[in-house]
Formats: sequence, C-alpha cells, structure tokens
Amino acid sequence: MKSVVSISSSIRAVCQYSPNYFMTSSRGLIRHSNSSGRILKSDVSCKARMAQLCVKSSLGCFHNTREMGAVAQQLSNLPFAEEKDYELRVHLEKDLLPKTAGQSSIDTQLGTSASPTKLGHLKVVPLSVKSLFEVEVLPELLTRLKEAPSNEKTEGLATLLGVCVEFGVDYQSSIVSRLKEEWRTHLSKTDIGVIHLCHLGEVAYNLEGKRSEIVEQVLDYVSISIDEAEALTQNETARLYSFLALLEDPHRCQDLMSRLHRHTEKLIHRLQAINISDIFHSLVALQQRQAIALIVKLSRRASRVFRLFQDEELIKVLGALMHFGQHDEDFITAMEKHLPGKIVDADPELTSVVMEFCLQMRCRSEPIFEAVAESFICNSEKYTTTQIARQIIAMGRLNYLPQCSSQMFKKLESVLSSRFSQFQPRALIEVLHSCIHLERFPLNFVSKVFSPYFLQRLQAQGEPLDKHVLGQLTQLNLSISLECTYYRGPRLPYHLHVKKFSSVDHSFESPVESYLYNQVKGPLNKLLEGKTYYSTRVFTQPGYTIDVEICLDEEGFVLPLSQWDNTHRRIALCLDAQDRFCSNTHHLLGKEATKRRHLCRMGYEVVQIPYFEFEKLRTQEERVQYLHKKIFPTFFRFYR
Repeated sequence: MKSVVSISSSIRAVCQYSPNYFMTSSRGLIRHSNSSGRILKSDVSCKARMAQLCVKSSLGCFHNTREMGAVAQQLSNLPFAEEKDYELRVHLEKDLLPKTAGQSSIDTQLGTSASPTKLGHLKVVPLSVKSLFEVEVLPELLTRLKEAPSNEKTEGLATLLGVCVEFGVDYQSSIVSRLKEEWRTHLSKTDIGVIHLCHLGEVAYNLEGKRSEIVEQVLDYVSISIDEAEALTQNETARLYSFLALLEDPHRCQDLMSRLHRHTEKLIHRLQAINISDIFHSLVALQQRQAIALIVKLSRRASRVFRLFQDEELIKVLGALMHFGQHDEDFITAMEKHLPGKIVDADPELTSVVMEFCLQMRCRSEPIFEAVAESFICNSEKYTTTQIARQIIAMGRLNYLPQCSSQMFKKLESVLSSRFSQFQPRALIEVLHSCIHLERFPLNFVSKVFSPYFLQRLQAQGEPLDKHVLGQLTQLNLSISLECTYYRGPRLPYHLHVKKFSSVDHSFESPVESYLYNQVKGPLNKLLEGKTYYSTRVFTQPGYTIDVEICLDEEGFVLPLSQWDNTHRRIALCLDAQDRFCSNTHHLLGKEATKRRHLCRMGYEVVQIPYFEFEKLRTQEERVQYLHKKIFPTFFRFYR
C-alpha cells in the first residue's frame, strides 16, 4: 500500500548512507558548532529542514513497528558532521529526491552550500530526534492524514503510533492523545480489516500496555468480525492469533479464543504452511492445551503441506507439537518423505529440533536418522555444541546405530577433541552417556569426565549434583567396568555412586507395567507350581531392578525362595511393555538395551517377554506353553 504520508524512504536512505556516519556515544541527530560553542548559521535550520525532508518523502511506508524500530535506532545515531555534508547532499540528491521540473536542490532544502574543502574543525552537539518528530514531524503528518483515504489513514495512524513507541514519546503527551482521539473517531466511522486492527492493537499495546483503551476497542471489533457471515480469511486468522499471543492474557479473552478455535477448525483446509506455523506458535504462547481438536487438525493439515514449510516455520511447528505432546502417523510419514532430502542443507537448528522431536515422540525413523548422521559427518563444524549434543543424545536413547556409524563416531571424536572445553559439563555427560547405549565407549573422554578437575567444575556450576547426573555418571562407570575391563583410567569416586537406577522420570529403566505383569503372573504360577519359586522387583547390587527373578542350582533344579543361597544360575525375566520400545518399531529403547547388556555381564540369563508377543496369546494354556519355551527352552526340574 502506498501512503500519502510516509517517512520511511528518507530515513532509510539517510541511515544507510555510510557506516562512518554512525556514532554509539550519543543519541539524536547532530548539529554543529565551532570551537567556541557558537552554532553555525548554516545549520540553524537543520532541524526544520530535516523535518521537511521526512514529510516530503512520498514512497513506501512502514508495515510493522519492528522495521520502524530499526530505522529509528539508526536515525538516532546519525551524525551530521559538516565535513560529510557535501557527500550526503550528493547521495540524497541521487537516491532520495529525484530531480523534477521546478524542484529545488538538496543544497537549497538543507540550507547548506559549503564545500567540504572549506570546512574547519567543528564540535558536534546532539539534537534530540524525539523532539524533532514530536514537535515538528508528527503534527504535520497527522494534519495531512485527515484528508487521506480510509485504508491509508488506518495504516498511517498505526504507523505514527509505532513511531511514538520507538522514539519514547510519553503516552500522555498531547500529540499521542490527539493520535488516540483520531483513532477512536476513525474506528467508529470506518469498517477496518482485521489485519489493520491487529497492527493498531500491537502498537497501542507497546505504547500503553495491556489495559490500553485502544486494545480493548480492537478486541471488541475483532470479536464481532469472527461472528460475521464471511468471517475471517486464513491470513487474518493467523494475524489475530499472533495479536492475542502478544497480550499473553488467555483468561481475559477466553470466549474470543474459543470462538476463534471453532472458526479455525472450519478453515483448516485453506490454511497455508506459514499460517499453520504462526497459529501453532501462538497456541504455545497462549498455553491452549485444551484445544486438542484444533491441534490435531493442524497437525494433519501440516502433514499435507509439509514440503512447503520453510526451516523457521517447521521449527515452530515441531516445537508446538512437542509442547502439546501431539503427533499423528501422517505427520511422521511426511517427515520421512520430505526431510531426508533437505537435512544436509537445512538450518542446523532444524536438524537438532527434528531429532529432539523424534526423541520425545520415541520415533525411531531410519531415513531421517541416516540423513542426520550423514549431515553430521559433512556439517559438524557448523553446529553448536548444544546442537551436536541433541543429535547424538536422540540416536543413543532411541537405540539407533546408523550405517555410517564408524565415520560418524570418528567425526564425533574429532569434535570432542577440538571443542571439549566448549561443551557444557552436563551436555558432555549426556553425549558420553548416550554413546554407551550404542555400545560405543569413548574412553579418552570418560577419563577426563572422571578426573577430579572435571567433577569440581561440574559441582561449581551452582547447581547441586542431582540424581539424574549422578545416575549417568554411575552408569558410565558401570559400563566401563563391565564392558571395558582393559580400561585403567580414573573411575567415579564411590561416594558419588547412586544406589538404585529407578527414578521418577524413568531415565535409566522403566518399571514393570502392572497390566502386563498381571497377565503373566497367572500362567507363570501355573508353570512353576506356585509363587514360591520366583521373586518380583528384585534390586541388584549395581542398582538395576529385575522384573522377575528365577534361580536354579547346579543341576538345573528350580529353587524355592528359601534355598536361594544355593543358587548357581539366575534368570532375569524382563516383562517388556510398550513404554520400553520405540513407538513405531519393536526396537528397545537405548536405556533398556544397555540394562540387558549389563545384566548379562553380571551373570544373569536374560529372558525377554515382549507385550506384542504375549498379547497375541488368547488361552491360559497357550501362555503357559509360551513361557515354558522362553524360560526353559529344553527342560527343567523342580527341587523337592
């Protein structure tokens, strides 16, 4: 839209003229005086002339307060040193005010004609930009706006309010009061579009805060717009969500949002990728967890337009889905179809967010993980240490070893060697801990982690060593002891070991699911002829919990609990419910795979009873036979 009044072109041209014109020691336009402090006559009218230039500029207009803020910040630092006047006039003459018949030169408008060769040493004195715009420019622009067409007046008033915000004009000043009065009159007489209303609401909020009268009026008008027959377009809907998110007060407009949610559900098939991204981002800011129906529909729509998302938009979508804990199979399918081809050239943050999403959803995706591994090999130098950690952690916890694992871990070793000190201590522990899930033992770095210096550095971060960090260190130490018996480096001090790996967040092992246990208990009692031949939830000395333990003597007899002192062989029965597997495959999670390896190293015979096998069995007899084949593949005897 072209505006009758616009200050953007002149300001932008002046601000971008030369980096040499920017000074960080003062704010405001600069006027000059000689060494004795006397203001030069040629610059007495500089303020007025610059105001006229701003008003006379006729091209473009600001469409958001962010752009105005950038220009205001640059303009406020612009020095008008006389030795540069000549070059500046030439630049303005060329790029800002094209010559037309009867148009005066920049020299005339600025009231200066001195050649830079004739200038002496001058002293600069700040001239307030705020005063310039508040006293001369804004009143002139406001006067001219009165005769402007409706849509241009709408944009112009919002722009001027934005200028007041950026230049720190007092919201109780006469010029702002005049602007607000113009807005009230304009709102009552004109049918204004939702996008312009939201723009106005944003600048009014930035000027006066949540309780602004204009904000209240805007909310009333947009509320009416939602209920109109033609309702809102997809762009207006997304803009309205963004405005409501800015207010950060969902309880204040709860009814408005409920109606907006219902309207958006009807509009879902028309939403474009950028609309979906903006709405998702706003729903997170508004904490709209109760809008499950809308979130699910947005997720499905996102899967259909997935290839159209820009990197930044996709980051917002994935962040929202993680926040709400929602996704569907179609979205995962779309990810697997479109992401592998773009990950190598994608924003590093997108790659990390994708892996974080897969981890939270327990989605073990081969095409995505292979592409991420190949990208890591090629682009690891571009990643921050946090981004590297998120990628490796996801692969380890989801128990995925890529086909290019040798190159990937070689690259990881190189990164850790060259950037070891850049990793935050806790992030480094997370990376090394994830490596052991994949049976990769970074001994060179484990020795550094167990060194007194690193442990002191870890404790010096100001946070106490919680059970999670100590559990990771303990499991690292245990893995080295059981699986790297040749290691001779430093070990974790015994007083830092955790006694049990069971925890509230189930970071190291998942507790037995009661439903699956109750299904197995009956057939197991029948197989072993009673409860006295096995024990449940057994704690081991290293800290793991065994779901069901059965003990045998040297001759293979099943021992009752009373005779377990004579144990020769131990069987660990793992009742693996759905939460111990990746959500989309039958692969165990990394923590469960590591636990089984360690139990085997500790001398247990590990027997896995997965839910997806046991639940297929319908009769008691089938389940007894299944347990017999799994636990005792040949034969067994009871000790009498």
